[in-house]
Amino acid sequence: MAREINGLEGRRILTDDLEIPLGKRTPLYRFLEILPGALSYAMIAALFILSLISPTLGAIYLLIIITITLVKAVGVAVRTVQGYNEIERAMRVDWHQRYADLKTPHEKFEALRGSSSDAFNFDEHLDNLRMLSVAPKDYPDPDKIYHAVIMVAYNEGLETMIPTVEAVRDTSFPNERIIFVLGYEARGGEEMAKNAEILRQKFKGTFYDFILVEHPDGLPQEIKGKGPNLTYAGHHLAEYVAKKKIPMERVIVTSLDSDNRMSEKYLDYVAYEYVVNPDRKRTAFQPVSLFMNNIWDASAPMRVIAVSNSFFNVINVKRPHLLRNFASHSQPLDALYEMDFWSKRTIVEDGHQYWRSLFHFRGKYEVISIKVPIYQDAVIEETFWRTVKAQFVQLRRWDYGASDVAYVGVRMLDKKRRKMPLWLLFPKFWRLLDGHVTLAAMSPIVAFGGWVPRLLNFQSRELLTYNLPVTVSWIQLFAMIGLMVTIFVSLRMLPPRPKKYNRMKSVGMILQWILSPIVAILYQSFAAFYAQTRLLTGHYMENFDVTRKVVKK
Repeated sequence: MAREINGLEGRRILTDDLEIPLGKRTPLYRFLEILPGALSYAMIAALFILSLISPTLGAIYLLIIITITLVKAVGVAVRTVQGYNEIERAMRVDWHQRYADLKTPHEKFEALRGSSSDAFNFDEHLDNLRMLSVAPKDYPDPDKIYHAVIMVAYNEGLETMIPTVEAVRDTSFPNERIIFVLGYEARGGEEMAKNAEILRQKFKGTFYDFILVEHPDGLPQEIKGKGPNLTYAGHHLAEYVAKKKIPMERVIVTSLDSDNRMSEKYLDYVAYEYVVNPDRKRTAFQPVSLFMNNIWDASAPMRVIAVSNSFFNVINVKRPHLLRNFASHSQPLDALYEMDFWSKRTIVEDGHQYWRSLFHFRGKYEVISIKVPIYQDAVIEETFWRTVKAQFVQLRRWDYGASDVAYVGVRMLDKKRRKMPLWLLFPKFWRLLDGHVTLAAMSPIVAFGGWVPRLLNFQSRELLTYNLPVTVSWIQLFAMIGLMVTIFVSLRMLPPRPKKYNRMKSVGMILQWILSPIVAILYQSFAAFYAQTRLLTGHYMENFDVTRKVVKK
């Protein structure tokens, strides 16, 4: 099905059946929505059922799960160190100069050939220069690439939004080729509209242009969420670019939340990868999201969650096959335009964008890791208990990504809608399903499972059952090696301690990890179960609960 955007004559968007359903689902779609929650509950129920049948069966089942968890923990520790080291190396690169090298690839290649360097991806840079110097002139002119940054806001204050715009302004990419778009919600009220105008006036003349786009409330076929706001701003951007006669294929779009602070190297790095990638239209660019902006101000449980979430993104630097769109990311405008930008029907538009793009491009879609950070806020509210609630609300929204299991599954099982080989899609589907089920069920099983076979068979004298709690404890103690690695890397990742805090705050950054088992169960596991239960029962989450960005004075 095709439809045309107003003001863009002759250009069309192929919606290509990309949207998720609103309202009644087909029986197959409902089955796949139920599947993640059913499997998560079944994993826990299986421990009790097997233990009632035979304590030995229960113990074996538990030990298999804990062994898998231990192997994963070791892998996480290794990938954390490798990923962080790679980020540090990428941060030392002068990406502005590397991007400038692409303007005269033959001359730069001749100047650098034969030289050696241990700089990050230096040999790959030489290969890129050689490729561009001998290839036909069909790659984009680096001097004619534009960045469009869409920052979305609901009711955030100026103290949150101004540093985000300043971070874009302070990148090494030329400001005269940056189009800044502030997409704000009409339901944010007069205060939001007033702040938007203050921002426009403050940064007037800083960029190629600073555009305000107010997203109306209550448009048809939309949930209340970030995706509709991004898409509405994207349509406005497409019309603006057409009026300015800037080809869409020269514009790279980056989505930002109002608390995001991009690295000064980010835009040059993305533009570099865009130019050297021959299949650039079918490519997205994913930075490393680090929740470190206000980490010193956050309370201990929120710090543990923020650092853990940061580690997940650091680890994915070394797992390119698992890279997905997450939070802030970049895509070419022509690609976004073809697929009607982001979904307007899900509260997890970032992760869903990966699957949306994958099916639109018939499996020929790749997410490239941009190994420099975009910094984000840890959760802070006015009071501790409001913060506790806000953190849970944020995590349950992220975990609602389990809704993609049905979206992917129905296409995988329908050859006409799959549009890619089954052998390529099934592993992706399996990892998606396994990731959500593991997130929900693993932590409570590992924490309490050692006692289940023994308590349900109290009079059993089987040695395996009797010693199971002790055995599990020793395995958990061994897994603490991974936690030690985590603590070490987390201390290296921290921004400098603010002067308002003394050295005891640094000690707290180490002691906070005592809370990790509690946080894993009360937050990570319960939030995942909450989201999956909503899907299982058909009580869909169709309202984006905005996490407030409170700046601690």
